[in-house]
Amino acid sequence: MNILGRLAEAFGKFIDSSGINWFVQNMNLDRGFDFNYIFSGSLGNLLMIIIAFILLYLAIKKEFEPLLLIPIAFGMFLVNLPISGIMDGPTTQLTFNGITQDFQGSLTQVAARFAYAFESQTGANFYDHAKEIPGGLLYYIYYGNKLGIFPPLIFMGVGVMTDFAPLLANPKSFLLGAAAQFGIFLAFFGALAFGFTNGEAASIAIIGGADGPTAIYTAIKLAPHLLAPIAVAAYSYMSLVPIIQPPIMRALTSKEERMIKMQQLRPVSQLEKILFPIIVTLLVILILPSTTALIGMLMFGNLIKVSGVTEKLAEVASGPLMYTITIFLGITVGATTKAADFLNTATLFILILGLLAFAFGTAAGVLLGKIMSKLSGGKLNPLIGAAGVSAVPMAARVVQKVGQKENPSNFLLMHAMGPNVAGVIGSAVAAGVFLSLYL
Repeated sequence: MNILGRLAEAFGKFIDSSGINWFVQNMNLDRGFDFNYIFSGSLGNLLMIIIAFILLYLAIKKEFEPLLLIPIAFGMFLVNLPISGIMDGPTTQLTFNGITQDFQGSLTQVAARFAYAFESQTGANFYDHAKEIPGGLLYYIYYGNKLGIFPPLIFMGVGVMTDFAPLLANPKSFLLGAAAQFGIFLAFFGALAFGFTNGEAASIAIIGGADGPTAIYTAIKLAPHLLAPIAVAAYSYMSLVPIIQPPIMRALTSKEERMIKMQQLRPVSQLEKILFPIIVTLLVILILPSTTALIGMLMFGNLIKVSGVTEKLAEVASGPLMYTITIFLGITVGATTKAADFLNTATLFILILGLLAFAFGTAAGVLLGKIMSKLSGGKLNPLIGAAGVSAVPMAARVVQKVGQKENPSNFLLMHAMGPNVAGVIGSAVAAGVFLSLYL
């Protein structure tokens, strides 16, 4: 073969191995309007890439939770680029009698499958005929999610950044944080009605708490096959708090209620701040041991902050460590959204149920706020009940914005932080209940 022939052959192989060729060859248009079949091919990948770009736009242009949405969106983008292999697991090449074949799994996994054939039957040594090809980069990083490591570490950083003083200054905020968790149980029964199993329904339900790490942790334990849509729904709705909540808040309250000014919170002592994470850890874990990883890390993070003697630990937990884990968690969660696995009716149901749960949780918090406002003689602004969802501190900021729009001299942020941080504890407790029942 001459030089031109060799160059043509090499160029042909290059084209055949390109992602462009994969897109062309996998259009899946040969069955008419079979959407499930069509979206299992390259058109599905293109749709997921477009969704990733939309999420990037929302994160960069609109600044909707950019610290999480950018890693998730870019992970989604990477995994849907064809033949990248970035989320593929290891494969084992097995060569026997001159024939080479690839098998999914590590050497150990494939060896277990072929133990009889290569030892008992033929007497051959498996490892003389096999070679392991490592998986993609994000496949191994994803083990931090799969083993339940990243979400509790995120909770530790959240604990450092959380100020429980507003909750301690106004313990009634616990009730508002608890009321906002009703959305979780609405979604649970809704998911059961759609035919999901108990574990799947429980994992979907946690979306209603607007708490991404808790949703991921619960899904990993109870429904790992649904992690992608659950995580994307949870973080998407967290980022859309400024859009979803205000219409609900305005619809359920009057102008006079939104204008209510609340009294300044009492000062909270250092001793109270130190005792709170210890007592909460003791009580919650004694009742719900399944919450140990989440509640334990949340309260540990808070303790190293309020103790006043471990500033360096607090700086690391809430700074370099948390941001590093956030990158790994976000990009690997996004990388689970491969089109062939993500684009299905189950994902649609999960997105709908998550939105309903989040909206209902917001409404439940506001409605209890209205009741408490009446009982207090109009001293409590019912808007702060909307902050009972766990999107810290965005939900509290939304309350401040809506309240100040009606009354520019109204400052509800610190009052809203009480239900907001109570919601973090509430969603973790709800997850613990589900884990205790269905794990």
